[in-house]
Formats: sequence, structure tokens, C-alpha cells
Amino acid sequence: MSQQAVGDRGRLRTARAHGVLAVLSAACVFPIYWLYATSLRRPGDISSLSPLPWPLSVQNYTDAARQVEVLHLLFNTLAMASFIALGQLLTGLLAAYAFAAWNFPLKRLLYVAFVGTWLVPFQVTMLPNYVLLMQLGLLNTLVGVVVPTLCSALGVLLLRQHLESFPRELLEASAMDGRSSWTTLWTVVVPNLRSALAALTVVLFVNAWNEYFWPAMVMQRSNAVLQLGLRSFMGTEGTDWGPLMAVSGLACLPVFALYLVLQRNIVNAFVRSGLK
Repeated sequence: MSQQAVGDRGRLRTARAHGVLAVLSAACVFPIYWLYATSLRRPGDISSLSPLPWPLSVQNYTDAARQVEVLHLLFNTLAMASFIALGQLLTGLLAAYAFAAWNFPLKRLLYVAFVGTWLVPFQVTMLPNYVLLMQLGLLNTLVGVVVPTLCSALGVLLLRQHLESFPRELLEASAMDGRSSWTTLWTVVVPNLRSALAALTVVLFVNAWNEYFWPAMVMQRSNAVLQLGLRSFMGTEGTDWGPLMAVSGLACLPVFALYLVLQRNIVNAFVRSGLK
């Protein structure tokens, strides 16, 4: 077979692969597009199946702002998700560094037990946590939502895998320079884990942002965080789809913004994982 024929076949396979990816991408993006398209329709056109929302209207957004304090809900949810994600990132980093860099008795057993907590549904520990928060007087507060979720076995598991492949020579060189383990972590390890930390930050933030049941249990009111505020548009007489889609569209924006900020680091994390 000639070299040109081989090249043509390679380009054809590449074109087919790109075509499949384009179709899959369109299937993933379409629900998001439909969300925003519905939110920009006039209230009388909410049930329209037209792919283009015309004429455009912001009536759904103004109606939503009259029914709930959208900015207040966004701020509370952003604060809750940020503190949870940062707390889980910090505890995961410290624990993963200890498991990967140090040798101590029962290390493997403790690691298996720690990761095993990931297999325990949060609903199992929800009632004891609720009772503890009630005794501490932290019900109906964002602190009560955040504190029991500051540790994540998922963060420890993912970061330990990256730290296991971290060059030991760098750690040994840092120790020879007289740096403490704490200084080595923040001046040597963390700068080389920016891509993994960025990817994990997005995962932890999205998980915290989408959390519904635990905030509903602790806050006990509908105007606490955004996920609970969405219930205001669902009543016994039906669902007010226009404002619901408008608030849901606003709820997606912080996640999109975080991904855009960390996009380069996230792509680098996937590339490096593939190279390993």
C-alpha cells in the first residue's frame, strides 16, 4: 500500500473520530442550550418547541427575582460550596501527602480504612451529624452544613495516586536542603501538583454545589441556598417553568466560570494522566 493511501486512510479515521465526538458533544450541550433558551422565552411561549427563543424576553428572570432573593441564594451557595471544596482539598492534600511520603506503623491498614469511608453512604452518618449539630447549636447555619463535610476520602484517594508517582529525588533533595516536611509540601509538592489540584477542585466544588439533601436537612428553610430556593417554583398547582429555568441557568454560571479559569490546568492533568 502506498504512503499516500495510508495517509488518506489515517485522515479518514481522524475525520470519523471527530464526527463522532462532534455528535456526542452536541448531545451533551443541547440540554444546557435548551435550559437557557427556555429561560429567555416569553412566559406564554414556555411550552414552545421552537429551537430559537424568539422574541427574546427576560421576564422569567425578573419574575424569579421577585419570588426569591436570587443574589442572596447565589452568595450563600457559593460560600458553602467554596468552603466545602477548599476544606476537602486541604484535608485531602495533607492526608495524601502523609500516606505517600511517610512510612509509619499500620500505614496500609489505615489507608484502606480511610478510603473505605468513601464506600459508606453519607446517609448513614447523616443522623449522628444532625444530632451533633443540634447539640452544638449549629442548625440553620451555613457552618452546620460545611463542618461535617470538610473531609473527603475521594480527595485523598486521587491525590495519593499522583503523589505516589512524584519523584522521590525531589523530596530527598528538599530534606538535604534542611526544609521541613511542611515547607517541602508547599514549596516543592504543591507547585508540581497544580494540574491535579485544579481538576480535583472542580470535582469537589461541583459536588458541593449540587448538594441538596444535607442543606435541606440542616437549614430547614427554603431561602437558604440556591438548590432549596428552586423549590419555590414547584407547588401543588404545578411548576413555574420559566423562573425555574432562569434560576437554574444562573446556578450553572459559577461552575462554568470556575472551569474556564482552571481549564488549562485541568487539560494538563488529563494529558499527564494519559502519559503515565
